[in-house]
Amino acid sequence: MLTKKQLELLEFIHQRMKKDGVPPSFDEMKIALDLRSKSGIHRLITALEERGFIRRLAHRARAIEIIRLPDSLGHDSAGFTPRVIEGNKPDSTRPANTEPMVMTAVELPVMGRIAAGVPIEAISQVSHQVAVPNQMLSASGDHYALEVKGDSMIEAGINDGDIVVIRESNTADNGDIVVALVEDHEATLKRFLRHGHSIALEAANPAYETRVYPAEQVKVQGRLVGLIRTY
Repeated sequence: MLTKKQLELLEFIHQRMKKDGVPPSFDEMKIALDLRSKSGIHRLITALEERGFIRRLAHRARAIEIIRLPDSLGHDSAGFTPRVIEGNKPDSTRPANTEPMVMTAVELPVMGRIAAGVPIEAISQVSHQVAVPNQMLSASGDHYALEVKGDSMIEAGINDGDIVVIRESNTADNGDIVVALVEDHEATLKRFLRHGHSIALEAANPAYETRVYPAEQVKVQGRLVGLIRTY
């Protein structure tokens, strides 16, 4: 049985991964649960891992995979699939005499590289195609993929070399991770925050400063819905 705080944290992580495709940072968890320090989050994460609800992914900045959900959250735990798709990794958890789950995939265009750092020149050329499971895509809207360059989003679980899956959209809510076009010629992957007539593009790495622009200089090109990592 989970404590109230453990359940709250698991639900928060689950909802953020459904929305953004990546887990929240420890700072976001601390704020969401109204805790004074991140040490409390570390204890809750450890407890959830020990009880088999989550798994921390080695050698990745605060990356978390949800393995199952309790019935009290009202979800079908057995059918839950993390939205981070890892390539070239054998499935060692499936029993030997069961049929593999069939997942249909869609070929999406990879539109070049997107900066997870300082903005780089905007990308509009298709470099290749990537197969993306249907389960990762939103029910409506067009999608495309981009290769991440840089480390400014590592605390959101997005690493250099990852492929991010983007749903086309020209609007965003505060806290969304978006592809933003700055001054019509520079594109970047950042968290979107609107403050009055200004828009802040916030990194998920303390080494990078938040950049603030007049609202008319920033155009949202899409929202993050998932990522693919290949080893």
